Amino acid sequence: MRAIAGFFAFVLSLLTALPLAAQPKLLHQERSLYRNIFVTQDGDERCMLFRYPRPFGRESCKLLTQPQKFLFDYTQMMLSGLYLNASPKRVLVIGEGGGTIPTALQEMLPDAQIDLVELDKSVDTVARQYFDFKPGSKMRVFVEDGRVFVKRMVPQKPNYDMVLLDAFDADYIPEHMLTREFLQEVKSIMTPNGVIVANTFSDSALYDYESTTYTAVFGKFFNLRLANRIILGRAGGITPDDLANAKKNAAIVEAEFVKRGSGSNFLLPLLNPNVDWNPTARVLTDQYSPSNLLNALPRR
Repeated sequence: MRAIAGFFAFVLSLLTALPLAAQPKLLHQERSLYRNIFVTQDGDERCMLFRYPRPFGRESCKLLTQPQKFLFDYTQMMLSGLYLNASPKRVLVIGEGGGTIPTALQEMLPDAQIDLVELDKSVDTVARQYFDFKPGSKMRVFVEDGRVFVKRMVPQKPNYDMVLLDAFDADYIPEHMLTREFLQEVKSIMTPNGVIVANTFSDSALYDYESTTYTAVFGKFFNLRLANRIILGRAGGITPDDLANAKKNAAIVEAEFVKRGSGSNFLLPLLNPNVDWNPTARVLTDQYSPSNLLNALPRR
């Protein structure tokens, strides 16, 4: 027994002698009206987090020496919306983060009118101060709840060619932006063939419910899945022609994607139109949207 105890004491001494992994430098922290916000710096990489410290869950990151480069797969996947429409004239983005996606769209689509909606004024301030987010003359930034903005836009009929939904709190998408009614409102402010792009998770107990809800409103869609899941569709549902058109549009925007470290070799194979969820799962509605409870469970 003494020998065993001595062995474990030896192992423990080795472990305690090992240097701890250096934590990224904390540049900024604040408590906004809605969340904690942190900005960290690790070498050339600067990140925004809503929880700190933790090994995952970075909201937005950029390389200071290569600011155009996409660091996350989901960012590349979100911009695959350009594979369904390579030249949208009006774009709506809900959810700002560090401004990576709206900045890329602004650079790739210099003639497009881009409306960006962010709930938290502090997120917008941090994006401008620490992530060099600079809205140009063709971008309007609205600080308000995404659903309130969409509802306000319904009677104005703005006819967005593309809508990107990327709104998250610390854990998941706010439940009032997961429902059939919300998606119907989004659809009503889009052109008849407008493109919908939504960032969700691949591993979530909400997966089946989200899938049936998006299907109920938008019909069939492409399902891009890695760590994140991107729902990519049209207001009228995708058709067999969309895959062929995606390849043509990919060629049009390829140079811009390559400039950011991505490209069609990565994205095109992810365009999957197949159903991999339970089609009988209940549709989420304003009366039935227990996302906090459902998301606490692992996907089965």
